[in-house]
Amino acid sequence: MVASLKKNWKTFFVTGFFLLLTLLLLTFPKESLAYSFTGLQLWFNRMIPTLLPFMILSAMMIRLNLTGQFVRALSPFLCPIFSIGPNGIYAIIVGFLCGFPMGAKVVADLLVHNKISEEEAEFLLSFCNNIGPIYFISFVLPTLNLTKKMPYLLGMYGIPLFYGVFLRYTIYKNTIGIPRTAHPFIKHKALLLAAEKNKNIPFLDALDDSVMSGLYSIAKLGGYMVLFNLLNLIPQVFMSGEKIARSSLPFFNCLLEITSGISRIGDTAPLIVLLFLPFGGFSCLAQTYSMIKDTGLSLKTYTIHKLILTGLTAMYYGIWKLFSPSSFLL
Repeated sequence: MVASLKKNWKTFFVTGFFLLLTLLLLTFPKESLAYSFTGLQLWFNRMIPTLLPFMILSAMMIRLNLTGQFVRALSPFLCPIFSIGPNGIYAIIVGFLCGFPMGAKVVADLLVHNKISEEEAEFLLSFCNNIGPIYFISFVLPTLNLTKKMPYLLGMYGIPLFYGVFLRYTIYKNTIGIPRTAHPFIKHKALLLAAEKNKNIPFLDALDDSVMSGLYSIAKLGGYMVLFNLLNLIPQVFMSGEKIARSSLPFFNCLLEITSGISRIGDTAPLIVLLFLPFGGFSCLAQTYSMIKDTGLSLKTYTIHKLILTGLTAMYYGIWKLFSPSSFLL
């Protein structure tokens, strides 16, 4: 009976939420169009040119077994630190360099093609799916009017890197195994067939699979960006009072979709943005789920790690302000 009540409550809540959103769309068509168009612009102008080429190239390297050669220069240094193989190092490098949700996609691709074990995939996902450094340096820091780069780069990328090392020698010390030939968590038959393909896959087949995989993934991300930008309509409508709206809307904007939220905040609340960046907002969370949903990797575990990283980032900036208040947020 309790389970039935819980299911009914959940159905009622979800139905009510979408009825409310539909009502707002009809009541505020101009604002709805503006939010949707913002999401579509961000997807077309930022995500497609920056992420799609990396998605295609990364998928090709995984299918053609070129990841080891790609990280050969860094493997002698990073493999002993993280105590994992070249495929795992490849996921770390791409995850840190290419930004949300490429880290999740690469981890999922490696897992599906049996390049890493599910334990290693869970470990990698806990810290290597981050905001990209090009995005951070060229968009975030100028928008927040922050001139110093190194302290913020350390906070954005040093913390998850050290967190990954910490996890490897604590929680994941004895759990990471070798990839299995038949992965129990892969749900769809198409993915199982992909995992069992011959290692010597023809180049043109790898290219065709990679292009289709990239287009499918980027199209889903566009849908998420439009939807979560549109959800900004809810706090805008229900927050009464100019003072409340001015102080609270930036918080909800960043929580829902980080890029549009940063654009709306500008340099008025840099600390809020810096604390939201490790988490990425609900849109990044949904995008990550879309990358890992067929692999058995836990979104709940991923979210917990993201919240821990947000807490560690808050501690980092708190310590900085305590010991060097004159240089804080400059």
